[in-house]
Amino acid sequence: MTHLHFNLFEQFAVLVTISALFAWLNSRWLKLPTTIGLMVLSLLFSVLLLIGGAFSPEVGKQAKELIGEVNFSETLLEGMLGFLLFAGALHVNLNDLRSHKWGIASLAFAGTLISTFLIALISWFAFKLVGLPMNFLYCLLLGAIISPTDPIAVLAILKQSAAPAPVRTMITGESLFNDGVAVVLVVSLTELATSEHGFEWSHFLSIFAQEVVGGMIFGLILGLIAFQLVRCIDDYPVEILVTFAVSALGYALAHRLHLSGPIAMVVAGLVLGNHGRNFGMSAKTNERLDQFWELIDEFLNAVLFVLIGLELLILDFTKTALIAGLLMIPVVLFARFIAVFIPISIIRQRIAYPKFTIRILTWGGLRGGISVALALALPKLVSTSADFDARELILAITYIVVVFSILVQGLTIGLLVRQATGDAPGVTSSH
Repeated sequence: MTHLHFNLFEQFAVLVTISALFAWLNSRWLKLPTTIGLMVLSLLFSVLLLIGGAFSPEVGKQAKELIGEVNFSETLLEGMLGFLLFAGALHVNLNDLRSHKWGIASLAFAGTLISTFLIALISWFAFKLVGLPMNFLYCLLLGAIISPTDPIAVLAILKQSAAPAPVRTMITGESLFNDGVAVVLVVSLTELATSEHGFEWSHFLSIFAQEVVGGMIFGLILGLIAFQLVRCIDDYPVEILVTFAVSALGYALAHRLHLSGPIAMVVAGLVLGNHGRNFGMSAKTNERLDQFWELIDEFLNAVLFVLIGLELLILDFTKTALIAGLLMIPVVLFARFIAVFIPISIIRQRIAYPKFTIRILTWGGLRGGISVALALALPKLVSTSADFDARELILAITYIVVVFSILVQGLTIGLLVRQATGDAPGVTSSH
């Protein structure tokens, strides 16, 4: 069989077709929450292709080459993410965020830092015990990659859970903002790991200010400009086109200006989804705007979760990587619990949160495509042992944690919420 080169449109066509087929199969037979169903089917498809590749090497080779040609990290971090975050923020009530601003800020900033350090510290000791002398700096890098909750995974699952409004707002707000913190941490730690220069707080803080604060200001400016444009007209196709342009060009400009594109899109989406809706759009425009962005959100989510499942084809899972990945699942959950427990316990002295808040926030902190994309974007890392490749090990661990998070936590968060709130102790359908 000759080598087949797939151009960009052919890659897109294949992925969309697979996504549509899996979505149909899930809707017709599995009846799982859409994102989880798509990932289950794409993982099964990947396993079948790997098994088929053992009998027909050319088939397996062509499948791996197709997925290998899709730059997952670039596709998500520099393409899809802006639209997905904008769509998510567009439907978030700004007043709800304001009422829980301290909880959201503490989880997104302090919580991410606490989780990063705890994962690094525990994994450093754990890896030494199983014969993996991982550099502590690489352990910090691993912690920064898998600490942030993924807004895409969280928003997709929360739509189908009956979590109380305050808890749902906290999880949503945290997930929308903490990826900016994680990206700055990963960029700084990667720079430190691959350069001969030492860590400088001034350099780290300047990157943080430029990316996060600059991204917020840029997003606010984008949102206000778009608001002024849509308030002058009453033509819903044009107004929707303006919002699409904000998410597309705005994200690209933020990347060029070295600002946090994700945070810029969240802020712009919040401005247009609240101020823009209330003072600049008619009821008809609001209805059509929701329909348009819900369709974009569902479409991109479908492609993304299928891609996550298909990444299994190109990852190198050694016995060592599997052991390390399984070992890290309880470590990540423990770090998440502590990262939630500390800030919420402090804030509870002023705000009365329900007693089950920590439990739901811990289990509802899903990891997703952003963690996989950050791991894939890592450069080659110098390993301290010839027995393993540090970059590949971090990537494999991240993938295992993400798969567990989406499939196990995602499927059971609804049941946990019902049991915690006492609404329905029995098992009911999650569809």
